[in-house]
Amino acid sequence: MTLTMTNISSGATRAACMNTSRRASRSIGLGLLLATGALSLAGCGKKENAAAQAPEQPTLISAENIAVVDTMRIASGPSISGELNAERTASVRAEVSGSVIQVYVEPGQRVAAGTPLAQIDATTASAAELSARTGVTASAAQAAQAKKELDRAERLNAAGAIADRDLENTRLQYSTAMAQLANVKSAYAAANKQLRSATVRAPFAGVVAGKVVSAGDVVQPGAALFTVVDPKSMRLEAAVPAGQIGQIRIGMPVAFSVSGYGDRKFTGTVTRVSPVADPTTRQVQILASIPNGAGTLVGGLFAEGRVNTESRNAVVLPATAIDQRGATPTVMRVRGGRVERISVTLGIRDEQRENYEITQGLQRGDTVLLGAAQAIGEGKQVRVSNVNDQDSKSASPKATTGSR
Repeated sequence: MTLTMTNISSGATRAACMNTSRRASRSIGLGLLLATGALSLAGCGKKENAAAQAPEQPTLISAENIAVVDTMRIASGPSISGELNAERTASVRAEVSGSVIQVYVEPGQRVAAGTPLAQIDATTASAAELSARTGVTASAAQAAQAKKELDRAERLNAAGAIADRDLENTRLQYSTAMAQLANVKSAYAAANKQLRSATVRAPFAGVVAGKVVSAGDVVQPGAALFTVVDPKSMRLEAAVPAGQIGQIRIGMPVAFSVSGYGDRKFTGTVTRVSPVADPTTRQVQILASIPNGAGTLVGGLFAEGRVNTESRNAVVLPATAIDQRGATPTVMRVRGGRVERISVTLGIRDEQRENYEITQGLQRGDTVLLGAAQAIGEGKQVRVSNVNDQDSKSASPKATTGSR
């Protein structure tokens, strides 16, 4: 019995010891877990503080995405388009009939006023001129003789040697001789003109623009032979919508470009405005005089431009930099390295160059964002990238690949 109680007491003691070990193990595990959590929280706190203390990295933008506000000439006015032609153009035609013996010029050749262009057979005209000249000589001799007879008759009549009737007959003969002389002189002038017209000449100094005759052709009076133009002065025959004709006045400047001359600009002056509009197109024709002393422009080319009804020096900005979706136009300006949205007031618009006049809100030298860069939010820090930035970006991936 005593042995049994002793065994029971030993078992109880062992059970108590095992329970104590389990409680100690749980306490140690819980302590380790709390310590680990505390260290983790401490580490996260340090990371958050480091992130909060890190400086804001500026957004890099390329130079193509910015525009610097500048002062320049801006113009506005109705658009025009039309054909460019020489101000003075002559269609040289035949004045006599006959066969063309020789042609002296070719298209594109410069000629002075009076330069022979072609020669028409003048055999008939020469014979007619010779006959008329002979008639003038004979009639002049007859008229001279009639004048002598008249002088003699007047002296005899004064002396009473002849009757007044004889004097009147002598005067009539003289008048007839003078009339005959005038008639043959007129015929001679016509024959001489025909002879001279057999040589076709340039009406003014210019350039032969066209030739429709060759040696051997038989021509009749009125047949077109050559076209001569004066390239020193051109004119633009353009059309303007009737709704904008009220803006145009004679003397206003015209600026335009010509097909075949690239981006080169030319200028002229409005010289005439048609008093009626085309019933089909509802457009009004205007004529502009274009100085062309150097002979740069050629006729027949298409030109388009505008009449500068308004023109002045102003603060100018590209239309792509302006946001007009709201009630007030705005731009994204960069100041102090940060983006800010500001309102602007617009003036005239240059539709050809796609620029706007800025009357309020910006000053010369301000920098604004263009294109995709306009999506950068207000207050964001930006920096314009340069070539080195782009090179470093391009080189970084290659270096990383090489390290691998």
